[in-house]
Amino acid sequence: MIKIIIKTLLFVLIFTAVLNGQESTVSSSSGDTVFVMEKSPWGAVLRSAILPGFGQFYNESYWKIPVIWGIGALLVSGWVHNNGLYKENGDLFIQSGNETYRQRRDFYRDQRDNFTIYLVITYLLNLVDAYVDAHLFDFDVEENFGSAAIRMNYRLEF
Repeated sequence: MIKIIIKTLLFVLIFTAVLNGQESTVSSSSGDTVFVMEKSPWGAVLRSAILPGFGQFYNESYWKIPVIWGIGALLVSGWVHNNGLYKENGDLFIQSGNETYRQRRDFYRDQRDNFTIYLVITYLLNLVDAYVDAHLFDFDVEENFGSAAIRMNYRLEF
């Protein structure tokens, strides 16, 4: 078991080192400037695929990590709870043949399956968030307050 954990950690470290070397460049139309993205969107997705929240760490969105892990922990604990009740009521139904236990067993199975769906949706949203956040990492939202010029665009068509 320890060998598997060590091999997995080595794989993650090597994979992260490879992803840190990725750069994406976009040339402008003037040809004299080159934009280099600081963060790789697919690198962030792969990091989050390996460990949910790792892509957010890469994107420096540290506050999102406990949110992702908290939602994941809540959903996993709900799944475990409903799975335990499903098994318990299934065993009681087999022992007694009481229809109430079968209905409860089916209810808890459905609840467990719903938690599975919610967990998968949370995982996919984690990946989407890492991708979008990496794309918007370099996006500048500052307004140019130093310029008081009024800009007016018009187009004449004949």
